[in-house]
Amino acid sequence: MWELVKAGGWLMLPIILCSILALAIVVERLWTLRRARIIPRHLVAQVWHQLKKRSFEKEQLKALRTGSPLGRILAAGLANARHDRTVMLESIEDVGRHEAHGLERYLNTLGTVAAITPLLGLLGTVIGMIKVFGAIQQQGLGNTAALAGGIGEALITTAAGLVVAVPALIAYRYLRGHVDGLIVDMEQEALKLVDALHDHRQPGDDEAAA
Repeated sequence: MWELVKAGGWLMLPIILCSILALAIVVERLWTLRRARIIPRHLVAQVWHQLKKRSFEKEQLKALRTGSPLGRILAAGLANARHDRTVMLESIEDVGRHEAHGLERYLNTLGTVAAITPLLGLLGTVIGMIKVFGAIQQQGLGNTAALAGGIGEALITTAAGLVVAVPALIAYRYLRGHVDGLIVDMEQEALKLVDALHDHRQPGDDEAAA
């Protein structure tokens, strides 16, 4: 493995650094974006039951804000529960945009890694071919070792760039879709609480009636 890295030339270093960065981002995002952490199960129903019992105090609101991204969105709505539906929805949307930005953290960096690593591989190809033509110009076609070194550098950097870029692009697309799904689900959960507060229906009544 080390021999391949050496044969690929100095461009292998940024490609390896990109691979480490991409792996770190993917692991961190997969851990952070767990659904149970972002959208705790039955959280809206629990909040509604506390409101019905009139046992929802400032301590519960503070705990809701610190518990999860969905909790912060619900807390924003509850803070404006005495206002009309429009004000409540606006406060939820404001906090929701902030939470969506947090969910998308590092994804642009991952997308950049997926985009630049093939270019680094292509640059290695160009540099390798330049070395080949330089060797031909100076020594002719008889020095096969010099020719093989340049061609090997070109092929190794190209392959290394693609090996890093393809998984990084797949991970980027998957995580982007996962985040979009979480955002939609958080919006739906928040709307259940808004409907319950303003229409005096318990969250889940519509599904039960259906």
